[in-house]
Amino acid sequence: MNPLQNAVLHSQAAALGTNKLIRNTYLLLSMTLLFSAGTAGVSMALNLPHPGLILTLVAYFGLLFLTHKLRNSVWGLAAVFALTGFMGLTLGPIIQMYLGLPNGGETVMMALGGTGAIFLGLSAYALTSRKDFSFLGGFLMVGILVAFLGSLAAALFSLPLVGLAMSAMFILLMSGFILYQTSQLIHGGEDNYILATVSLYVSIYNLFLSLLQILGAFNRDE
Repeated sequence: MNPLQNAVLHSQAAALGTNKLIRNTYLLLSMTLLFSAGTAGVSMALNLPHPGLILTLVAYFGLLFLTHKLRNSVWGLAAVFALTGFMGLTLGPIIQMYLGLPNGGETVMMALGGTGAIFLGLSAYALTSRKDFSFLGGFLMVGILVAFLGSLAAALFSLPLVGLAMSAMFILLMSGFILYQTSQLIHGGEDNYILATVSLYVSIYNLFLSLLQILGAFNRDE
């Protein structure tokens, strides 16, 4: 077999591997989103209280660490569902609160529709254009850290305007992260579909919460 044939076979194998990775990632992402929606529904039906900021952060980072640790085993799948299920439980009381506002149902649906439109649009663009967005990595990591600390400060010191500014910042950052993570799948920067699923799920979760907070603020102003 000559070098050209070897190169062609290698290219075909790489393309098949990439397609399988993308397919597995989006399949698992769809399942975790449905599972998370289910746990959010259970939380709302049982009228469960929000666990609070500290417990949420401890459980989130603990389950995230566990998922990274188990990413190459079947237990990694269990960890992913544990993480996304827990995040769904924390989402239920928040949605319930917004539903209690005037036009709350419309606000929640607009946030949900906006999240879906942004995710599908950006994913489709990254997949079809096949552009490499890896250059965004460093900027996004710094931006997410700043926005996270700003959101913590807004929550701890009751600074609603800062909270809204951080929500707007998160919308931009999560949009960029969707482009970045999808690009990583295409260009070999990420080869583990469990970790890719978690990254995209967290982006969608934060995008939804940020849109919900901004739309809810406009709703209250009206």
